[in-house]
Amino acid sequence: MSEDTPDSLIPYDEIVQEALRAVVGRVLGEVESTGTLPGEHHFYITFKTGAPGVDIPKHLTERFPDEMTIVIQNRFWDLKVEKDHFQVGLSFNQSPAKLIIPFAAITGFVDPAVNFALQFQAQTEEAVLQEHEEAENDHPIAEPVEDGSNVVSVDFSRKK
Repeated sequence: MSEDTPDSLIPYDEIVQEALRAVVGRVLGEVESTGTLPGEHHFYITFKTGAPGVDIPKHLTERFPDEMTIVIQNRFWDLKVEKDHFQVGLSFNQSPAKLIIPFAAITGFVDPAVNFALQFQAQTEEAVLQEHEEAENDHPIAEPVEDGSNVVSVDFSRKK
């Protein structure tokens, strides 16, 4: 028996990452619906600035060409949460800015008020476009039955 873990044909890592990103979306959605952060909660959100769908001012992209952390605490406005991204207004050096951040670009989410943190693998354009390998088993073969009917016989046996 081999001690190596077999490669999974089910993308469990991606499924878990997607579910955890949904936690971030739900938390931000709660803040959007109430218009305020409850108690002492506040968030540090780290994201890849060059990820697909990220829309931030050019001066921020120049200053943070790879990754950036924003704080959602006292001074934020126009928080809107969609299925795959959120947008928020923040101030940088007394200058207002609108940021659009896809959940897939997020690499970290921290709420220091309750010592809660999530780390993510950023989904790069290559990872989004990457296809999974074909399954090792063959596709079913459909063969017409020679009795003149419209019945199709499907052979699920593996070719040898």
